[in-house]
Amino acid sequence: MTAASTALVTSSRAAGAMLAVPAVGNIDAYISAVNRLPMLSADDEVSLGRRFREQSDLAAARELVMSHLRLVVSIARQYLGYGLPHADLIQEGNVGLMKAVKRFDPERGVRLVSFAMHWIKAEIHEYILKNWRLVKVATTKAQRKLFFNLRSLKRDAHTLGPDAVAAIASELSVRPQDVVEMETRMGGGDVALDPMSDDGEDNYAPIAYLKAPHSEPLQVLESREFDHLQGEGIREALAALDERSRRIIESRWLRDDDEGGARTLQDLADEYGVSAERIRQIEAKALKTMRGALAAYA
Repeated sequence: MTAASTALVTSSRAAGAMLAVPAVGNIDAYISAVNRLPMLSADDEVSLGRRFREQSDLAAARELVMSHLRLVVSIARQYLGYGLPHADLIQEGNVGLMKAVKRFDPERGVRLVSFAMHWIKAEIHEYILKNWRLVKVATTKAQRKLFFNLRSLKRDAHTLGPDAVAAIASELSVRPQDVVEMETRMGGGDVALDPMSDDGEDNYAPIAYLKAPHSEPLQVLESREFDHLQGEGIREALAALDERSRRIIESRWLRDDDEGGARTLQDLADEYGVSAERIRQIEAKALKTMRGALAAYA
């Protein structure tokens, strides 16, 4: 936000504080107060607009904003059907009004009320789309237009029939399948991932079946640590053995099937010319050494 924008917002907030609202948070009192603010004539509007554009007169900008607060209230009232707080809608509309005042050109011969309506509605639309559902129902410009038009054209909460879909698609110049898809998105409610009931009964909230296998963070870390120990850790442990012990361990535990599989104690006893019991003792000592090396490595 530029310095001028910041100053305008600060000035407008200060102006809001000047409203004679008897109770903080009372939306009815606020509406009553803004409706008592005087409206500007066309000449006054042009004069104030020039002062703000040419001299950065924040008092002029504040007067332009204050005189149009009732417009924001009127527009915000049209969007109460979306289930969002009226005060929040008015607040977002006021942001749009301040943006309109900042961009208002009095030399074009257009009244501020006509110019500001676009900016006020744009801010309210953006707020509704961000907060009406946790998952966005409309992301593209075409989807946003369809969302608000379909919302106003639907007469009740019932699902549209084929004839109604065709009529709305024709009126809005979109495909029937686009109307059906948007109606489906609008009709889908938010579902809590975690179970809301604590009565002890079994429940099947989405969290119970949406979790991917082995996705729990602790399991992932343990799996990574295990894989690391199997690779680098075992190599470090084998390096701690003498050549004969290492060969016995590799022959007994680390041979693949395509290498003939694990060798028996007797096979190794015949190779080294000792008893099978001696090979078992060497193996046991080597495994104990490796466990110590792995523990130190971990």
